[in-house]
Amino acid sequence: MNPNRKVAIVTGAGSGIGRRTALAFLDEGYSVVLAGRRRKPLESTAADSGSAVSRARVVPTDVADPDAVRGLFARTQESFGRVDVLFNNAGIFGPSGPVEDILYEEWKAVMDINVTGTFLCAREAFRIMKDQHPRGGRIINNGSLSAHAPRPHSAAYTASKHAITGLTKSLSLAGREYDIACGQIDIGNAATDLIKAILQDGAGATQADGSKAAEPTLDLDHVAKAVIHMASLPLAANIQFMTIMATNMPFIGRG
Repeated sequence: MNPNRKVAIVTGAGSGIGRRTALAFLDEGYSVVLAGRRRKPLESTAADSGSAVSRARVVPTDVADPDAVRGLFARTQESFGRVDVLFNNAGIFGPSGPVEDILYEEWKAVMDINVTGTFLCAREAFRIMKDQHPRGGRIINNGSLSAHAPRPHSAAYTASKHAITGLTKSLSLAGREYDIACGQIDIGNAATDLIKAILQDGAGATQADGSKAAEPTLDLDHVAKAVIHMASLPLAANIQFMTIMATNMPFIGRG
């Protein structure tokens, strides 16, 4: 364990934004704990880091489970001694359809993972960061353009991402006393396999007028670099909110 090496936890590290960002942290010399529900995708992420694999730890975690989250942070402390960065990335889209057709179980699943999971991880990060030496750390929450403007038929997801904005602000305020900075990155049309399948290979995304249209996407490397930039600042500086998106995608007015 190198006491001068920074330590990051990335949730949802088995695919998409989490995977690419975890690899970027490893490229930057961080020790990285890869968290997610399924072991095999996490192990694949670690294996793709090449020679940096010795600085990666795979910890299967359901972020909606308080005991699992406590175990994640305990394992991180055991392995690396501290937590410098938490990238709260794990999340699900949930149901897409009219409000009146959303099932309670579907709504609850989105809130459990997107909101409660983010809170549980932030809570454990606070407990460690406020007492470690050197004190403090950084929490970066993955919001969404849906934290600002909804897509049609996305009530659960949009509500969860608006909640993340409120949580980010509360964490920022609470963290001042302990040198804990908290910011939020709002991402539009990151080119994950799922998003590409919907926006480019499939029928396209539902627009405000009810039509469907293909939309441009944003390379995941640009997202990962943005997260690394937020993490690289000294704790005396904070990017409170960053929006990164495909330039020509609908956003302002969703049109």
